[in-house]
Amino acid sequence: MGATLTARMRTQTALVLGIIGGLVIIGLAALVIGMARPGQTAIATATLGSTLTGPASTPTAGASATGSGAPGPSTAPSSTAVGSVTLIAAGDITSCAVTSDSATAMLVESIPGTVAALGDDAYDTGSAREYRDCYDPTWGAFLDRTRPVPGNHEYLTSGAAGYFDYFGLRAGNPKGGYYAYDLGAWRLYALNSNCADIGGCGPGSAEVVWLKADLAAHPTQCVLAYWHHPRFSSGEHGSNAFVAGLWDTLDAAGAEIVLNGHDHDYERFAPMAADGGVDSANGIVEFVVGTGGRSHYPFNTILATSRVHDNTTFGVLDITLSPGGWSSRFVPVAGKTFTDTASGTCH
Repeated sequence: MGATLTARMRTQTALVLGIIGGLVIIGLAALVIGMARPGQTAIATATLGSTLTGPASTPTAGASATGSGAPGPSTAPSSTAVGSVTLIAAGDITSCAVTSDSATAMLVESIPGTVAALGDDAYDTGSAREYRDCYDPTWGAFLDRTRPVPGNHEYLTSGAAGYFDYFGLRAGNPKGGYYAYDLGAWRLYALNSNCADIGGCGPGSAEVVWLKADLAAHPTQCVLAYWHHPRFSSGEHGSNAFVAGLWDTLDAAGAEIVLNGHDHDYERFAPMAADGGVDSANGIVEFVVGTGGRSHYPFNTILATSRVHDNTTFGVLDITLSPGGWSSRFVPVAGKTFTDTASGTCH
């Protein structure tokens, strides 16, 4: 897969260099627009860089920046069009010791949209070498449309330096590693669940204070958040109470969806309240999508709120975010048949 992607990129580059520049720009723009799904603005034609936000960032003219400590990059995916957009998500992704990461990269290559890398992107330690040799030849092909969050393996390299150096400003300020952006009619929060490394995730922590402030400043009907460690999970690692501050803040704001990795499986839950009980009217639907390619983990006792679970299939979650609602499908790698679909409306 890595060789195929690299060869393809070299061929495309040679072609572009051989054609008159002005005609190439016009032709490629038309091609990108033509490839977009019906009703979807292609990511390459979106207004870029206007809404990636983090705490203490300095807005530029026409921007609405307020995110994780540094101004947003010029390539931040955002959409000013009101219509359906696509988010592709998975975590626990690449390793030079496996080939299944190449199989999931082939899925991402076939789906236009923004990519949410849910952490533990480059095993085993998230080092610069592992990002260069393992992640970049596969999922690195989608760097310009990826909006990542760090996992615990990233922090096995001091300060998650390999991760932040590779993704640059796309990953937010290294002091926090969390940020927000708009995608279609939705507000998305890319959060850092490595709480011990950033000063905590509880009430009063810098991350939760920023999250509350940004939710108040952007009273969007539809909200999705993602981070690495799941609040609730039937997988080997299980539920993580230390991220309750993130979940509870989002629950109080009426958020719709939370995406996580960490457990190397797929699991979808019923809409849940802060206490983990079913709340069909106002609860958050959580997906654990640790299926990016590294390995699979066994399940422990299946939680009562778990609706679908599988630990045999690598793949990605393809979510369509529309004004007022969402739909999802788990897309398995070639040769596998497990899938799952779901949908919901915004609170």
